[in-house]
Amino acid sequence: MKNSETKQAKEIQRKPAELEYARELALLVEKDKKTAKPKGWRMAPDSVLKFVLGDKALNITPKFVGSRNVIERCVVALATNRGLMLIGEPGTAKSMLSELLASAISGDSGLTIQGSAGTTEDHIKYSWNYALLLAEGPSERSLVPAPLYKGMREGKILRFEEITRCPLEVQDTLLSVLSEKVLNIPELPGKDSALFGAVGFNIIATANTRDRGVNEMSAALKRRFNFETLQPIADLQREIELIKRETAKLFQDAGLNLNLPESVLEVLATTFHELRNGRTQEGQALEPLSTVMSVAEAISTGFAAGLHAHYYAESQATAEHLVHGLLGSAIKDSPDDMKKLMHYFNNCVAKRSEEVWQNLYEARRNLV
Repeated sequence: MKNSETKQAKEIQRKPAELEYARELALLVEKDKKTAKPKGWRMAPDSVLKFVLGDKALNITPKFVGSRNVIERCVVALATNRGLMLIGEPGTAKSMLSELLASAISGDSGLTIQGSAGTTEDHIKYSWNYALLLAEGPSERSLVPAPLYKGMREGKILRFEEITRCPLEVQDTLLSVLSEKVLNIPELPGKDSALFGAVGFNIIATANTRDRGVNEMSAALKRRFNFETLQPIADLQREIELIKRETAKLFQDAGLNLNLPESVLEVLATTFHELRNGRTQEGQALEPLSTVMSVAEAISTGFAAGLHAHYYAESQATAEHLVHGLLGSAIKDSPDDMKKLMHYFNNCVAKRSEEVWQNLYEARRNLV
């Protein structure tokens, strides 16, 4: 069984955090065996913090770039009787943070609901095996548990992605769950008609600030969450380090002995950073793009540039290889963004004398 699980872990395209960082999680769980921790948690809050932000002494890799205070508040919120709501612009690693927190606290980040206009209560709570339902009537055997049901039964963290994309009546399914920690199942008789949440159960929801208002949450539901806003990375050097670490990991997972040159990494991070913030490193104001230039897209652009150079150019990636990914990231929402991007090239990139920046400027012809 162990060999088959190992084989499966190697073959899946993207490992969940509990598999990707199994060694680190096992180390922290073992360390906390005699440490006081919230009921139902696998490790103490301090160890959850170390797992997310890293710890050199324990050889725990940093996974999230952000304020320690924000992560502390997130961890404390999950130890209370209220849920945690992570909001922020696209690409601020809300989903990644919720996955890391769930894997550290519950050892399982897979109890996830992906919110959309088509999400129904069945996707959240439970549905029925209709063959058994017709043959035997409503029973625990004919009930098909959804992520919320499983999370409450097993005392684990439930992740609810993009909650504001769901219709209001579906969102309000969580009201009694968050306030009373009980899921009513009126179809079942007697004591089976209610499922009470086991200790350790809680909910992490995420929402994009750009989508707020699509289906704005009710005031009653908002009161049952602690809200935390995740900001884009403010420090350019930390952004460069993150892109370097994540692209290296992607190349390794792809079985390629590749790394982006330092100069290309700097150009990639600086370009995304400046276009996102609407200001250059020299202080020159830029007209902001209508789209969000996220760090996640910068990582994908760097990965694509490395693959392009490896498979077609037979050399290391250059600034020229970044242009196609840059175009795809910037021109998503409005045709006017092309003019703003060209303005950035002609008035900012062109003035930088370093060879790598001049290579990027010369490659602008590929933008049109």
